[in-house]
Amino acid sequence: MVFVAVAGVCVLLLVLAFLAPRLSRHPQRGAQKSLGMGARGAGKAPGSLGRWLSKPFHSSNRAVGRSGRAGRKGRFHMPF
Repeated sequence: MVFVAVAGVCVLLLVLAFLAPRLSRHPQRGAQKSLGMGARGAGKAPGSLGRWLSKPFHSSNRAVGRSGRAGRKGRFHMPF
């Protein structure tokens, strides 16, 4: 279920970044901020359990950043 939500956010950011590159920065930062809060909360578990629990949040955060960057990069390379 979480995977579907993160994938949906990534697709939404990709489309938004392609259509309106400047307007996509704020939603991307919001998504990354909420994923960062989840990672920090999960990282408070003791020992290596904290690293294991926060890893999905870190990888999702990276995916959100990459999808926004890819949309803006694709828009930049368009001829119009």
